[in-house]
Amino acid sequence: MYHPTTRALAVLELLQTHRRISGAEIARRLEVDVRTVRRYIAMLEEIGIPITAERGRHGAYLLVPGFKLPPMMFNEDEALALSLGLLAARNLGLSEASTAVASAQAKLERVMPATLQSRVRAVSEVVLLDLSRASAAGASETLFTLSSAAQQYRRVHMGYQAAHGAASERELDPYGLALREGLWYVVGHCHLRGGLRSFRLDRMQEVRMLEQRFKRPQNFDAVAHLTFSIATLPRAYTAEVILHTDLLYAIERLGGGMGLFEPVEEGVLLRAQLDDLDWFARQLARMPFEFRVLSPKRLRAALGKLSRRLLAISLT
Repeated sequence: MYHPTTRALAVLELLQTHRRISGAEIARRLEVDVRTVRRYIAMLEEIGIPITAERGRHGAYLLVPGFKLPPMMFNEDEALALSLGLLAARNLGLSEASTAVASAQAKLERVMPATLQSRVRAVSEVVLLDLSRASAAGASETLFTLSSAAQQYRRVHMGYQAAHGAASERELDPYGLALREGLWYVVGHCHLRGGLRSFRLDRMQEVRMLEQRFKRPQNFDAVAHLTFSIATLPRAYTAEVILHTDLLYAIERLGGGMGLFEPVEEGVLLRAQLDDLDWFARQLARMPFEFRVLSPKRLRAALGKLSRRLLAISLT
């Protein structure tokens, strides 16, 4: 849910950055309507921010000359890092991202010399990051609550709706959070199930911190656990394949979430849980190293079908 105070501060940053800016332009940047912009302007005026409004068709809002917020200073490397981070934030699936990005970008530009401003704007206008799979919309408040709880070692209470639709109330000791394939997860000890579990943030409701404290396992790696748990979920088929390569290259080419990789005498043994053997056959076929299928027989059949199809295409 969007917070009016956050939006009003974003408007203030835009006013700080631009000598004059129209209500329509503010509305476009913050993805609200012009009437809502007027409400934010009124909020700023109520707390003593001196704003002048130019009336008419080409009117605009201006800060009274001489009004400035205390500056922050960044060097070029810091500015580039922040700019790239803001680009990524736009596509991480968090609510209020567009408002936060507009506000932070305005702060950056306000405190920079003209030459550095042009470089930062070039990054924001030209550089594209492919994070289109991020989809956990509406998770910002949940993310901040869980992050704070994990940092302070405090248990949380939450409502959760599973993939099959069943709803439950749970208490969780959040050990860590991770973004995987466009979705945010929290990993921790679930007191309802009595064990380590992973939960998607977009399926959580009414998360609140409790007073109870917990102790996180030493050197706990949320990403590693999440990758392992997803790779080992029971599915329709269990495949075992010998990959004639080394462990690091196998994981680099296939991805750590494909299954469990184990070094063996012949190379690497991959155990994968699958629902679609034809898809898995295509993944193996594009690898630059040789492999041998141990099981199931249906995977060998899928590879044979794929090879015949490719041969037929090459002969046409």
